[in-house]
Amino acid sequence: MIYRLLKEFWVNSYKTDQVAFWFELFSVILTIIGSCILTFTSPTPTMYLVFPLYLLGSSTLCYASYRRRQIWIVVLSGWFTIMNIIGNYIVFFK
Repeated sequence: MIYRLLKEFWVNSYKTDQVAFWFELFSVILTIIGSCILTFTSPTPTMYLVFPLYLLGSSTLCYASYRRRQIWIVVLSGWFTIMNIIGNYIVFFK
């Protein structure tokens, strides 16, 4: 029963907007990788890897959420995108 519900959820997500689906999947993969790097390199994380992954993840999620008209997710992922731009600037240009 749970399997059927999860499958229906994923299939519905894919069918409603295929472009948003792939952007969301890309976002999730990059954010999980960045999160693993952040966790396993603590207490001195390798931010030169984390910030680019997070920037790509947050910006692609922002775009996918915009396509789906999910305003609060656009706001949150947009905020993360701005913070990650600042983080990338600090790591690579300061």
